[in-house]
Amino acid sequence: MRKLAMNELSRISVEEFKQQEKLPVTVVLDSVRSLHNVGSIFRTSDGFAVERIVLCGITGTPPHRDIEKTALGATQSIEWVYVHDIKEAINHLKAEGKKILAVEQAEGSTMLHQFNPLPKEKYALVFGNEVNGVSEEAMQMIDACIEIPQFGTKHSFNIVISAGIVLWDFFYKLKLKSG
Repeated sequence: MRKLAMNELSRISVEEFKQQEKLPVTVVLDSVRSLHNVGSIFRTSDGFAVERIVLCGITGTPPHRDIEKTALGATQSIEWVYVHDIKEAINHLKAEGKKILAVEQAEGSTMLHQFNPLPKEKYALVFGNEVNGVSEEAMQMIDACIEIPQFGTKHSFNIVISAGIVLWDFFYKLKLKSG
């Protein structure tokens, strides 16, 4: 087996990316404190071609060298906006017709493997602070909560790992499995 060279990967340009059909998902970062996590989520969001990222609260914004270090240019391809107040951001997303889903461990949550996104629905996935999770303000406004099953001794995954798992699941269920 031979590893592919960079010039064999057939990557599209930023302009082509902006024109292509997107996964019907907006990623919402609710006071994410690590700039490296923010950058990694930009990169992951680019990989799954999400519609956009909404940065809220204390979440850092591009341009910043610590975000760019892990984003590797994804801040140029992914549409993003900063909205200080998470409640305002969620109200805006609801007005756009998006179903608001927290990714959190909560009473009444649906396990990710049991959640089936609908092809004609648009979603906003709210990921919370590395220590405190999704804020109580956001939890009071969500339509549903999805949870990633865990089987080890720790209580949570890193936010970047959570975003990768959930975005892959949505991409698989909406683009690969149904297509």
